[in-house]
Amino acid sequence: MSSRNVFLLLIGFVLLIVVGNYSYTYLKEKPPAALIKLVTKTKPPPPLPAGVQAPFTAPAGFTATIFSREIPGARVMIRDSQGTMLVSETDGGKVVALPDLDMDGQADRTVIILQGLKQPHGLALRCRDASVPNATSSDCLLYVAETGTLTSYRYDANTFKATTSEIVTTFPTGSGHFTRTLLLSPDGTKLFIAVGSSCNVCVETDPHRATVVSYDFKTKSVSVVATGLRNTVFMAIDPKTQEIWGTENGRDILGADIPPDEINRISSGKNYGWPLCYGNNVHDTDFDKKKYLVDPCTHMTTPHIALQAHSAPLGLGFIPDEGWPPEMQGDLLIAYHGSWNRSTPTGYKVVRFNLDRTRNATSSPLDFLTGFLAPTTSDTDNALGRPVGVLTEPGGVVYVSDDRAGAIYRIALEK
Repeated sequence: MSSRNVFLLLIGFVLLIVVGNYSYTYLKEKPPAALIKLVTKTKPPPPLPAGVQAPFTAPAGFTATIFSREIPGARVMIRDSQGTMLVSETDGGKVVALPDLDMDGQADRTVIILQGLKQPHGLALRCRDASVPNATSSDCLLYVAETGTLTSYRYDANTFKATTSEIVTTFPTGSGHFTRTLLLSPDGTKLFIAVGSSCNVCVETDPHRATVVSYDFKTKSVSVVATGLRNTVFMAIDPKTQEIWGTENGRDILGADIPPDEINRISSGKNYGWPLCYGNNVHDTDFDKKKYLVDPCTHMTTPHIALQAHSAPLGLGFIPDEGWPPEMQGDLLIAYHGSWNRSTPTGYKVVRFNLDRTRNATSSPLDFLTGFLAPTTSDTDNALGRPVGVLTEPGGVVYVSDDRAGAIYRIALEK
């Protein structure tokens, strides 16, 4: 072989290494949606059994039943002013109502409130004070968060009609996490909004990405509350402290057990670390290869509760005191949507964290609702469903949405 050919071969080899390294880095930081869909593609779930009974295991003294089995892509659940459940069907672009007029624990029918939406997720209802003279059930605004817009609708809880829409604000769109989640502040003056990152791990150019922001109803302004939150898919208000708690899905492609997923107590002005840090302020040197004189993670806010990596925590809800067993009162329920990129699956259940008076977890998570994926299988195509939202209520009742089986389950304390 001539020296010229050897030289060209070496140049080609170097270029291959450079291109390969660049491609790997790009795919790691911003994996294309098509590639993710290819990797996560699953077969349709096995059908739910006929009848009312749900095929899951609940704690002793509780019964799990199927509230509705006709809600494909079910995600967020809220109650309207008349007590009817409203649900976002993110994949189907709908918001529906599930009235249960005879109060038998099963939805009577499915009523489409809105359709033709772009990946609606977050729902919130803000109603006129009932003490105001001449207030009616139609004096409510239903807020719906699509990927790119927050829209308000005049909503009538008697007719399930949503009319007179108004775009309240817009969100950044493009690649990455598309869900936008809503949480009304305890005093009703603000709407907290979670906006996920545009990537697996990257430095964002849009200041509203990977944050929780707030919309002020009086000033109509949007401001950043907290940063460094890769994908806070669900939030809830702790009734004991009035703080915002949120679930956080850690980055991928670091291994089976790192970084941990998180439960965060979200406070104004705090940075929760992503993309530079994860877990207990561990510097992510796989992504950030800069050399620092001072550790960049020193002043980041650590998770309140660290979870098994890739469990994909989504919905969370605090257990009320009224009508629940004393040992569960004030505790936290979390829906683990379940892993998609782990050889040994994790998640696929609802767990309970026992919280003490200072709101710290006193033990490892305790199983609350299991059976979505049999422990003997590693094939997630066999999963009956994937739990998403959690709606806790007085009287020992909690509802769980399932976007794989397209169902809502009701777990209730036996009377």
